[in-house]
Amino acid sequence: MITTHIQRHGTVLVTVTGTVDEEAGPALQRALDDVTTGERDLMVDLHGAASMDADGLLHLLALHRRAESLGLRVLVVGWQPQPQQLMADVAGIRGRGSATGERYSLAGFRRLIEERARRVRDLSDFDAGWLSGV
Repeated sequence: MITTHIQRHGTVLVTVTGTVDEEAGPALQRALDDVTTGERDLMVDLHGAASMDADGLLHLLALHRRAESLGLRVLVVGWQPQPQQLMADVAGIRGRGSATGERYSLAGFRRLIEERARRVRDLSDFDAGWLSGV
């Protein structure tokens, strides 16, 4: 479960605390419900997000995609060790402390992460004994 705190002053600031998982989607999407033409940036602060799973990563990527479609520039800051390591593992980048948070802003890297995160989620669904979308 996550909580979000949203501030608007030309920049939409979304402060995330808790676990970013499958339940995070609605809370993250609400951040962009009332975007005005005066807002140019979306900043997502993950300092309080201690953990994330593949579903949470997919929700974060969906938020990024939606923000870009609204013409917002996106910056995600405060990557904690576990979410950053999850993204590195999903991307297939070896080694602790890899700079995946900095790569997140690159569109090609986000597409790679999204594709691989979907695969990870689908495999975990299969391992749990059910197939998603069936």
